[in-house]
Amino acid sequence: MPHPTSLRRTPVQQRSAERLSRILDACADLLDEVGYEQLSTRAVAAAADVPIGSVYRFFTNKRAMVDALAQRNLERYAERVTGRLATIAADDWRAAMDAVLDEYLAMKRTAPGFSLVDFGTQIPVGDPDSAPNLRVADTLTDLLAPHLGRTADDALRRTFLVAVESADALVRLAFRLDPAGDERIITETRELLRAYLTRTLD
Repeated sequence: MPHPTSLRRTPVQQRSAERLSRILDACADLLDEVGYEQLSTRAVAAAADVPIGSVYRFFTNKRAMVDALAQRNLERYAERVTGRLATIAADDWRAAMDAVLDEYLAMKRTAPGFSLVDFGTQIPVGDPDSAPNLRVADTLTDLLAPHLGRTADDALRRTFLVAVESADALVRLAFRLDPAGDERIITETRELLRAYLTRTLD
């Protein structure tokens, strides 16, 4: 479910929830096709095959709609990471970190609209002070701390925030150099994360 602050109304009935999902799917597809500047609520309504009023029932404008898409991306990412962690031993933090990076790269390469929006970092969506990477770091801390047998304290949150910010910058570089993600930069990113996290997680 998208972050409640980006929605004018939270869907209660299944039919309404399905309509919201169609709107966000259409928004993601159109972002890939036309970009954020050319995106419009009317075009999203047409692509989702819903009345324009349905879009405005949920969102005040396209920025709120894209912010909701970013939040849904984060929720889906968390689900993917959770699924991977279920297959990884609790003491293998390196495998856990690989899963975190691998699932992000998989979404970057395959999820509609993700290359432009990801978790809200690519374009100025929503509150400019919303700090999407802080949300990502908090989400990962809450997922990884119990799995690794750690306490989700301020020090661990700060460590993961530095890791997320660093990985974000390097992954952007990898995709600037190669639309599919430069594997050499991704390898360097993986090694940098392991070297940095060793002092905290070993």
